[in-house]
Amino acid sequence: MNTVVETNELLDRLPPHLKQYIKPQNYDQYTPINQAVWRYVMRKNVDYLRAVAHESYLGGLKRTGISIDEIPSMYGMNRILKEIGWAAVAVDGFIPPNAFMEFQAYKVLVIASDIRQLENIEYTPAPDIIHEGAGHAPIIASPDYAEYLRRFGEIGAKAISSAHDIAMYEAVRELSILKEADGISDAKIQAAEERVKALQEKKVAPSEIALIRNLHWWTVEYGLVGTVETPKIYGAGLLSSIGESVWCMKAEVKKIPYTIEAAYQDFDITQPQPQLYVTPDFAYLQEVLEEFANTMAVRKGGWRGLKKLIESKQLGTIELSTGLQVSGHFTRMIQNEDNEVVYFETEGETALSYREKEVIGHGVSRHSNGFRSPLGKLKGINLAIENMGPRDLQAYNFYDGKPISFEFESGITVEGLNVTGIRNLRGELMLIQFTDCTVRYKDETLFRPDMGDFDMAVGKEILSAFAGAADYRSFDLVTHTASSKTIRVSLSEEERQLNAYYKEVRELRQTAGINAAVLERSKVGERLSVIFETVQKQYPNDWLLPLELYELTKDAHVLQYLIQLKQRRPKVSNLIDDGLLLIEKQSIGIN
Repeated sequence: MNTVVETNELLDRLPPHLKQYIKPQNYDQYTPINQAVWRYVMRKNVDYLRAVAHESYLGGLKRTGISIDEIPSMYGMNRILKEIGWAAVAVDGFIPPNAFMEFQAYKVLVIASDIRQLENIEYTPAPDIIHEGAGHAPIIASPDYAEYLRRFGEIGAKAISSAHDIAMYEAVRELSILKEADGISDAKIQAAEERVKALQEKKVAPSEIALIRNLHWWTVEYGLVGTVETPKIYGAGLLSSIGESVWCMKAEVKKIPYTIEAAYQDFDITQPQPQLYVTPDFAYLQEVLEEFANTMAVRKGGWRGLKKLIESKQLGTIELSTGLQVSGHFTRMIQNEDNEVVYFETEGETALSYREKEVIGHGVSRHSNGFRSPLGKLKGINLAIENMGPRDLQAYNFYDGKPISFEFESGITVEGLNVTGIRNLRGELMLIQFTDCTVRYKDETLFRPDMGDFDMAVGKEILSAFAGAADYRSFDLVTHTASSKTIRVSLSEEERQLNAYYKEVRELRQTAGINAAVLERSKVGERLSVIFETVQKQYPNDWLLPLELYELTKDAHVLQYLIQLKQRRPKVSNLIDDGLLLIEKQSIGIN
């Protein structure tokens, strides 16, 4: 079994906390039935999508190394994606939303390497290689769309999540795994569906990651482009779904001009979408994305941004007006009468950075027990500390090695021995170190000398707040353990034999020069007849192999069997009809 992770230069630059999600594709795990599912879906989709998909789709299939006849390998995709400045990696199903976004920011497509079961050939809620490879990859051949995808990842990776988001992610991941696994009871699937539904119906204020996930869903996954009257498909969820690519074009599905309002429209992954959004072009997607980014804490900062970080209970970062970045788990803030943040605290490992690089000597080893600091202006002084030059500092008794006592406008007092200060590239103080220091607010002591040195952040205000660390190297982030793992079931002897027949038919089809007339007179034709007879008797519910046999033989007996199978299994009758139509088109040279 191949366990090599195929790479290109973009993958080599990925940080370790993203590399932890990458897994080998293990191409050998794909069964002949998996290959047949891929071929059926791709032939059907390409036949239909040539008329309704965005113009970059068909050309993108070729440019990104996607074959209609066989499941793509990561090696082939990376070799060709390299030409358009992208890469691809295999992962195990859903990964955390912020990690997914960050991969996009690095111009890396995340591809769930598993493939849907034959029973779920029309649609699956689980990410699979049909959805990711045949849906996402072709459209990035469009430069405007590729840049939108990269920019979306860059902004989305900064979006702040909530505890509800984490619970929803875990529930959806579990449901997707159960629906794609063999032998799972209906009761267990129903229970998982009910957990997802209960979380969806829970009344909680949407977080930034929830809102930007909605934008991602209505564009990258289920987006239409063009006009409301005559839209084209570009969303990967539609491009990779036989059923929904047809359904979405029907009048029953409401078409809405795309705006920022899509961020507030929730979705249900278990149901076809009742409405879809239409963007006039890919450039307009960027306009809406920037409009949404202007509402995020990463650009607005302030008390609302810090409040989001505190409520998220996740690793996050604030950036002060001096450029100093504080990364950690934020637990507290004090506000003045104007709601401005005048004090904040973190708990546990914290790191200080400037321009996304850790400040030397101020990593988690120094701030292992959290970080706290007042903010704002000093009482009775119009000049902020960060704007004080050397003479100003001397005038207000800020001397290195000298004791000092001062009060902020908020009433917070600081008293201690001034040791030294650190300045930013503009020459502004952004951090001052004190020893033997006491910090008080009203009747509360916020910092005592026995707690060690006091490092005070300098800044009038919080300009930005975002998820994750300013410098990812400051923290050990390679700690992800999925709460649920993809279920792999060993094939029974009966299933192995059926796969063997699929493999044999596949190899015969690939033999050059085969046609119906030759098959009738050949040993190959006799062998296909034996396989058909066996399938009739031993695998009466299988419909895809008889369809492939008919494609090769055009045998009237096989056709009659398929017609009877449609009556016996009405749920797959449309799939059989679509397959027969493809064969007919192929016969008369339409494809």
